[in-house]
Amino acid sequence: MPTVVFANPKGGAGKSTAAVILATQLASKGADVTILDADPNKPVSQWARRGNTPSRIKVVENLSEATILDEIDDAAQRTAFVIVDLEGTASMMVAYAISRADLVIIPIQGSQLDAAEGAKAIKLIRQQEKAFAKKIPFSVLFTRTNAALRPRTLVHIQQEFHKHEIQSFETHLHEREAYRALFSFGGTLESLDPSQVGNLEKAITNAREYAAEVVAFLRGSTSAETRKAGVA
Repeated sequence: MPTVVFANPKGGAGKSTAAVILATQLASKGADVTILDADPNKPVSQWARRGNTPSRIKVVENLSEATILDEIDDAAQRTAFVIVDLEGTASMMVAYAISRADLVIIPIQGSQLDAAEGAKAIKLIRQQEKAFAKKIPFSVLFTRTNAALRPRTLVHIQQEFHKHEIQSFETHLHEREAYRALFSFGGTLESLDPSQVGNLEKAITNAREYAAEVVAFLRGSTSAETRKAGVA
């Protein structure tokens, strides 16, 4: 089953937020999901412990370099999707997880510093492709962007990525109070109280568009690999 890995050497890029939103949206469509919380700060585990976690989502923590590959393989046998939230550093555990990915998502904010750190993640992916002689699909995800405004710096970064044929999702995860509220109250966007969280419907729409694009990416990658192998 597909393994989606969230990677960026820079902390605070939005990896955990993007991972939880993707997992909850997949679960809402009836998919069983395992989230492997490989971040030492355990943000996903803390979210899950707040309660109201969808029954289709299982969170696994206390991972290490010695166990990460087995945990990914075991989870892939049990659930429809495996989501790996990695630590914000370059390590062997990060490299191991990337080697198992069907898709690596690189969340970055619209700054030159984030773009530079994202480039390091791409370099690590390229290294793992060479080491394992396999293609590892990846895409950049812009996070905490303004839904109504795209600053000049963000536009420049997007143009640079396009020039170097680095793929990025059309959908951005916008700056939304609801995304922060998830980690305060637990549960899903849909379970939050709209009277206490501003623009909740817009956040839900944004989350659904993002999850749909991830699924479409995975389906496209699978079809491409099937064609490459000569399978009808």
